[in-house]
Amino acid sequence: MNSGGSTEHLETERKFDAGPRLVLPDFSGLPGVATVSAASTQRLTATYFDTADLRLAAAGITLRRRTGGQDAGWHLKLPVGGDTRREVRLPPGRSPRPVPAELAGLVAAWTGGEALRPVARLRTTRVVRHLAGGAGRMLAEVADDRVTAACASGRADDGEPAWGEPVRWREIEVEVAGAAPPGLLDAAAQRLAEAGAAPARSSSKLHRLLGPVPPAAAAEGTRQ
Repeated sequence: MNSGGSTEHLETERKFDAGPRLVLPDFSGLPGVATVSAASTQRLTATYFDTADLRLAAAGITLRRRTGGQDAGWHLKLPVGGDTRREVRLPPGRSPRPVPAELAGLVAAWTGGEALRPVARLRTTRVVRHLAGGAGRMLAEVADDRVTAACASGRADDGEPAWGEPVRWREIEVEVAGAAPPGLLDAAAQRLAEAGAAPARSSSKLHRLLGPVPPAAAAEGTRQ
C-alpha cells in the first residue's frame, strides 16, 4: 500500500532474549526451508519518538527514524494482534526532526496534540540470516541483535537530545514473510528454545528499555 510516499505492510515476528554465549541453532530443515544464507552484518542507529508522558508506548506503538541497514527510514508500528503489527514506512529524509506530518497524523488520536520528541536511541549490531524455500523464495529473516540503548535525559547545549547511561542486551528476532508455510515460526521458536533462548520479556526493544509505562501515561494513551 502506498500513500503520500509511504509504504505499508503487516509484520509478523517473534523476539527472544538470548545470553551473550548462546550459539545460534541451525535453521535448516524447518518447514519449507531449502537454504539458509550466510550471515551478514548491519549496524543500525534508531531514534524513537513519543510524547513526554509516553502515550505511544502506553498504546504499544513505536515510532522511529533508523539509519543503516537495508530499510533505513521512518517506521511506525501499530499493534494488530498476536505476533503481527501494521508497519508504515517513509524515507529517512535529511533530518531526524520534525516527525513527518503523515506519521504524526496517524498517531494524533493517541498524542492528543502533545509534541513528539526523541525519547530513546538504540544502536544495534545485527547479524542477519535469510531462510529461503524452493527457487530462493524468501520465507523468513533471523536477526541476531546486540543492542546498546539509552533514554533521553534532557537537551545538550546545542539543542540536541542528551542521552542517559547506556544499557546493553542481546535479542533474536524471527520475522516471517507472506510466503512462509504454517508452522515455520513455531518451529524456529522451538529451535531457539532448545538452544537456550527465551521468549522476549518485552514486545519491542523500546519497551524493554523504558520498562513499565507509568499508569498516568497509560491512561492518556487510551484516549481517542
